[in-house]
Amino acid sequence: MIIDVLDDLRVESCELDDLVAPLDDWGVPTPAEGWTIGHQIAHLAWTDRASLLAVTDPAGFTAGLSGYDEHTVDNAAAEGARRPDLLAHWRAGREQLAEALCAVPAGEKLVWFGPKMSPVSMATARLMETWAHGQDVADALGVHREPSERLRHVAHIGVRTIPFSFLVNGLAPPTDPVRVELASPAGGTWTWGPEDAENRVTGQGLDFCLLVTQRRHRDDVDVTAVGPVAEEWLPIAQAFAGPPGPGRAKS
Repeated sequence: MIIDVLDDLRVESCELDDLVAPLDDWGVPTPAEGWTIGHQIAHLAWTDRASLLAVTDPAGFTAGLSGYDEHTVDNAAAEGARRPDLLAHWRAGREQLAEALCAVPAGEKLVWFGPKMSPVSMATARLMETWAHGQDVADALGVHREPSERLRHVAHIGVRTIPFSFLVNGLAPPTDPVRVELASPAGGTWTWGPEDAENRVTGQGLDFCLLVTQRRHRDDVDVTAVGPVAEEWLPIAQAFAGPPGPGRAKS
């Protein structure tokens, strides 16, 4: 399974690479306040390198956690955006990470900023972030990206992080299950949760992914919630680690 996820990650990365490689100016502002296209790519490169360290030197990664604070991500993005070799740096790091993840023994868990995760989960998280930051780049350039079945990985993390979305907002995780049914880009249906759950979320797979990565406002997506847990979850949904983001303004 790790090979399948890594193959999808490579395709996702290459599509974003194709968007940015021809650009003469990576200083174009993106919808993320204060972040240019260069910041977006630098953040992906930085997180790939952090992931690589977690795989190859878990003790070193853990030791370095004491140096992280609320400014680390922004500072790293700003510093990385100034690199003249940023594109090559990003390309090399993502390939090194893919190779390292393939070599992780079956059943081994990897250290991270939050709970430990499997290699598959780490690869899936990298795909989610690559797609989400790629959306910022596409929005900045006014480019429409055709949605693909790779979005199922993003949607899966969005569903799996329901408890985290509540915890990070200072709320008790729900005990009642949520049924999620999404229309896939290929015309099928993606489902999670018991069929008879009282709390239900339905809609377009693309819109759900835009919502849980906080790339679109709740009112701007085709996603419907039924039931108190589902209705409370969608406005605070986040598929990414860290503190709750400010989200995007309503269009």
